[in-house]
Amino acid sequence: MDVTELMTGGSLLPITRWGTPVMHAPTRRVESFDDELRTLVRDMFATMEAARGVGLAATQVGVDLAVFVYDCPDANDVFHRGVVCNPVVALPAGDARQLVSEDEGCLSLPGGYQPLARPDFAVCTGVDVDGNPVRVEGTGTLARCLQHETDHLNGIVFGDRLSNRVRRKLYSQAEELAHLYPADWPVSPKQRPE
Repeated sequence: MDVTELMTGGSLLPITRWGTPVMHAPTRRVESFDDELRTLVRDMFATMEAARGVGLAATQVGVDLAVFVYDCPDANDVFHRGVVCNPVVALPAGDARQLVSEDEGCLSLPGGYQPLARPDFAVCTGVDVDGNPVRVEGTGTLARCLQHETDHLNGIVFGDRLSNRVRRKLYSQAEELAHLYPADWPVSPKQRPE
């Protein structure tokens, strides 16, 4: 199925926040490539778009299933869109590994951003909604997104990769803006700052 068919017709779902058990546990593998999966993926694309994100894992809508969607630019500002079920990320090693430290945020901790060093290249393999093999090579923000979303499906939030000091700054930043994000955001829109 063409990914553009999955990017329309979805319903908005509330985004699950850090601290909810589903956000901190490994997910189940996708084994049924059916209409239920396609509906979930459509809803995830709609929710990601409404929240102005570049990637969204199923755990972020409260589902413990190994699937994520993305609509994200690479290092050349070319947008890539897709869905990956049962993803595995491979990262460069040795001399080929170049870390880039950039601000990273998460829709499940809205308003918080802190720098995190990640490899500037990633290869993500898995299958699509029909069970066909997919391979995504990412640079720039896309490389970061592939790592971030696959982390979610392994029960890791990006705050787990920060030092205690930086993590405290991240939580403080998010707390200051928490009043702008209703509990069911983005079903209910973000509030405007006063």
